[in-house]
Amino acid sequence: MRAVSGEKPSMSAHLEAADEHRKATAHSSRSDCPVERYLSVFRDGWTLLIMRDLLEGPRRFNELRRSLTGITAKTLSERLAELRAAGVIDRTVFPEVPAKVVYSLTEKGRDFDRVLREARAWGERWLPLPDRS
Repeated sequence: MRAVSGEKPSMSAHLEAADEHRKATAHSSRSDCPVERYLSVFRDGWTLLIMRDLLEGPRRFNELRRSLTGITAKTLSERLAELRAAGVIDRTVFPEVPAKVVYSLTEKGRDFDRVLREARAWGERWLPLPDRS
């Protein structure tokens, strides 16, 4: 992030640098706190929703994108890469034309089912659906 010809770096350059730092340190939490280590992998709602979908079975990129209303292709790509780096999902490329890429959970990822079931139960108990009458 260097300014050209003495110009001040733009806000987007600052944000890009911060994003690069986050990517470089993702999943490398050496904290003694297991919650902090958990949050280094499952840091936002998109990541949890990707896990929800993959717990139902392997998915292609566009299947995930259609299921996750509002997610951008860039964000989905980033979250999938982060989950792969954490050893939570696998990416399988089938030698076809065009290439077929499928995302699925590893054993570590399948173990997340317990966490998601508890989150779902908590949401059902404490965050009921609004009355639709």
